[in-house]
Amino acid sequence: MYSAEMAPKEIRGKLGSMFHFLFTCGVMTSYWVDYGVAENLPPTTRQWQVPIGLQLVPGGILGLGMLLTRESTRWLAKTGKTDQALQSLIWVRGGEDTTEVREEFLEILAGIREEEQVTEGITWKEYRLPANRTRAQMTGNTSLAYYAPQIFKTVGAGDASLLVSGFFGVVKVVSCLFFLLFLVERIGRRGSLLAGAFLMGTYMLIIAVLSAVFPPVEGQGITPTGAASVAIVYLEASRCPYLLNSPEVLFDDADVHSSELQHFLGTSSMVENIKWKTFLMFCIFNWALVFYVWAFIKETKGKSLEEMEDLFGSYTTALDANKLHRQVGEDAEQPGGRGR
Repeated sequence: MYSAEMAPKEIRGKLGSMFHFLFTCGVMTSYWVDYGVAENLPPTTRQWQVPIGLQLVPGGILGLGMLLTRESTRWLAKTGKTDQALQSLIWVRGGEDTTEVREEFLEILAGIREEEQVTEGITWKEYRLPANRTRAQMTGNTSLAYYAPQIFKTVGAGDASLLVSGFFGVVKVVSCLFFLLFLVERIGRRGSLLAGAFLMGTYMLIIAVLSAVFPPVEGQGITPTGAASVAIVYLEASRCPYLLNSPEVLFDDADVHSSELQHFLGTSSMVENIKWKTFLMFCIFNWALVFYVWAFIKETKGKSLEEMEDLFGSYTTALDANKLHRQVGEDAEQPGGRGR
């Protein structure tokens, strides 16, 4: 959320992808830590204490780093601290008070004013606006990340599930880095979201068919069918950045965290009880997402958060960009004026 509010619209997609890239690096590291602990430590309480303790290190660094940042410009402006909001925006844009910064600040203020006139601040009325309708993340990618060892065992990886999960993390990091370096600002969000959802649904269907026709046997090592299923899961991991990084950070953050509890409570039980049908379910969700994106999602590349109000049909709080630019021009022509 902080990154989405503070990032320039020209690089917001890249910063969002960087956030997800660092997240996948953490996931990959956790897989290899789990593998190393399982292989080298006896089955005592240290097997869970070591992984939990190591997680405190990056979390502590992030917490300390946030102490050096400033409050979000939009939050400060919404609470009436206009001068601090402007200084926050100048700080995050490199410390120079330029015309572009002033124009962006006026755009933020105008968007907040028009929103408050309609919604009277933060009320339940906001949740009924078209731009704020719920978007659910049920693609299965989060489930694969959380329960990779259990899922790999379900598809036939056998006792090698922890090792296979480690390489699964590597695939996710490499594919996410490729997307970040070469694709995120070159292709549209909507097209990549459509392609990602369709491919993920196809891969989930293949895994479901393989698991249903050739179910793994308890205690058996990895089989050719299991190896094929693992390869398909790796392909799914290589496509997920196209899906997860294609919407703006604001949507991605809301989607992931609103559904984490559902994944935590449901996935392990589904894998254990309905087995291959779990992947069929995720296939259906992904292909339903294809229709949803095609019908309702608009291209957001290069759009500011205020401009997205109009893009997603929230006409009551949409910002008139042309009117704003005229206002900035008139303000710049005033004696001694470089913006308000």
